[in-house]
Amino acid sequence: MQKGFLHKASSGAAADSAAKKTAAGPSEEVTKEIREDLSNMDIGDEGKEKPVSAAPTGKDETASGSGSTEKPKMGQPTMNIGNQARLFKLGAPRKNPVACIILGMAGSGKTTLMQRINVYIHQNQLPSYIINLDPAVRSVPYGCNIDIRDTVNYKEVMKQYQLGPNGGIMTALNLFSTKFDQVMSLLEQRADELKHIFVDTPGQIEIFTWSASGSIISDMLAYSFPTVAVYVVDTPRNASPVTFMSNMLYACSIMYKLRLPFVLVFNKTDIASADFAMEWMTDYEKFRDAVSKEKAYSGTLSSSMCLALEEFYRNLRPVCMSAVTGEGTDRLFEAIGQAAQEYADVYRPALEAKAREKEA
Repeated sequence: MQKGFLHKASSGAAADSAAKKTAAGPSEEVTKEIREDLSNMDIGDEGKEKPVSAAPTGKDETASGSGSTEKPKMGQPTMNIGNQARLFKLGAPRKNPVACIILGMAGSGKTTLMQRINVYIHQNQLPSYIINLDPAVRSVPYGCNIDIRDTVNYKEVMKQYQLGPNGGIMTALNLFSTKFDQVMSLLEQRADELKHIFVDTPGQIEIFTWSASGSIISDMLAYSFPTVAVYVVDTPRNASPVTFMSNMLYACSIMYKLRLPFVLVFNKTDIASADFAMEWMTDYEKFRDAVSKEKAYSGTLSSSMCLALEEFYRNLRPVCMSAVTGEGTDRLFEAIGQAAQEYADVYRPALEAKAREKEA
């Protein structure tokens, strides 16, 4: 099989030590097979894209048969991302697996949360898939069933298209998303055996939430499986009411952008309790008293926005947990189950209505 423009890189991902002890768990049994399937993905057969592994040399290249010279064009690669949306149609209704897209600001503890989730699904024998979509991470402390680094070489992308770190991550994710239908095929093959699909996104949150590739990936998952957005908050860093409000505004924008059931995780409760956040979300007077100490205009703005976000708070499922100690992990999985039910009751009918409109 031809690999085309996606370059195979070594994964180097080490499984979590606790997960290794229970390596007989269902999700690890198929990891090797899935990696082999991914390495044989029929990617780039059209021959339109230039191989990522063939980094530009900066020298003039001679066109075959013409004798003329032309420098390779630099810039963004040609990617027909929109084709993925047209390839996929709404699948049949199903309860499992539940796809969970893990989102959060850099440093909020997403990777540690994914490690805790990996330990939990092995300890409780919950057959699940874990997908890593961060091409720039050097290593992950959990075993991935599907890893973008096995398919796209992030450093070669930066070199090939002369991009910076963020541009390289976005382009690598765009390249991967052009063939995400092949990833979906792999997931469909195992769907009847799985309980969950966990998707770890890049640390630069805007790269996934506000890019075409992020929309394509989230929509394709939502069209095939019950899908939930899990937003991770760094609790200690949100003790300031103004910082808390800015984070909630960002979470609100992501929820309406993705149009998916939402689970809000207040992480790192082993460092600082999240009781203040729960109070601010349910009692406006408490938040107003806290924000009144802010003398700048941001204090007044935050106080006003709190009233505007009351409806947003009602649709949330807040979970207080520590990814390090594991406290609250049970509540996280309960909230994911409730969000999956909301998908079936509210979001799935909306997708079906949208599909009927397109067919009409």
